[in-house]
Amino acid sequence: MTSVTERETDGSEIDPIWTTSRTARQIYALGEVDKDITRLLALAASSISLLTLPQTDAPGDNLPQGEERSEQFVLEVSEYFERLDSIQVAIRSSLAHIRHSRIAPSAINAPPPGFIPPSLGVGLPSDGSSSRKNRGLQEERVERDAWKGILAALTRMKEAQDQKLANEANQMQE
Repeated sequence: MTSVTERETDGSEIDPIWTTSRTARQIYALGEVDKDITRLLALAASSISLLTLPQTDAPGDNLPQGEERSEQFVLEVSEYFERLDSIQVAIRSSLAHIRHSRIAPSAINAPPPGFIPPSLGVGLPSDGSSSRKNRGLQEERVERDAWKGILAALTRMKEAQDQKLANEANQMQE
């Protein structure tokens, strides 16, 4: 079994982006912890299956019989505790990194309800209204183009109505 730190130092498996900084390596390690927890749960389930009586095994379980069953249980429980130990080491390491980096608690805490992050990119000066303060240049352009489209459609409708009225007036004069 390879631990998280062993996988972390083995550069062949890791995308180079995860080796660019200590923080990136910690994030990668936490991703590996997630995988280790999945394996831990699978080991727990198979260990429980190995503890049951062989008579209760389903035909497709493919569980060993006799002494092999006990040996398999010992192997799986050993791997379970090794995995559990590597998980707690990785989590403690990540927490120590957070403490050492002195990351502000506000960066870790969830934002307040209803928080809308500012849009990325260049923004136009705001008139102070709360509905427009978090919009960027792209959003402003989309709104501008929408209003131009509405204006063009209304202008065409007005011209069509004026033309219709002019045609009716011409027909009444004839």
